[in-house]
Amino acid sequence: MQTNDESRASALHALEERATDADAEAFFASLDSVTVPEIIGRWRGTELSTGHPLNGMLAKYGWYGKELVDAETVHPLLFRDTNGEVFRVDPRKVPMGLAPHAPRLPESIARGALSLVRALVETNEPRARLRDTLFRGRVSATMIYDHLPIHDVFRRVDATTLLGVMDRRGDARPLYFVLRREP
Repeated sequence: MQTNDESRASALHALEERATDADAEAFFASLDSVTVPEIIGRWRGTELSTGHPLNGMLAKYGWYGKELVDAETVHPLLFRDTNGEVFRVDPRKVPMGLAPHAPRLPESIARGALSLVRALVETNEPRARLRDTLFRGRVSATMIYDHLPIHDVFRRVDATTLLGVMDRRGDARPLYFVLRREP
């Protein structure tokens, strides 16, 4: 007999293969809320492929995840360079509005391009905060970007896995992503 965590992990695995917005939303709505203290740590990220215009873009450029040091010290975008080194990126310097229109470069070229401009986009300053906020009728931990109209809302899949939804002003649909806690 599967535990609730095993059942949710199994459901997430199925969604990671391919999901519709409705599938992702139904799963997100079924998950338990989390609080800010519960999600402090460094997290590896992957996207849920729902056909969102940004699907695949972050991964091609080496998106690694997020680092949540405390409620006031949050690094919302970690990337890995071509040498495997993880670095923090200032979200203001990522042209999110242009991303859906960018050429779909092979991963090696995209990561190489990001490595070339690393000095221009890298930061050691926190660029977001964490708060417990109300989203779709429930309070849960939320990452609030400092300079962009973006909130990432998190729900618990299991003790080491979160499902996030990027709620960005102007987007017709949300981007869903998965975070797995680093040991």
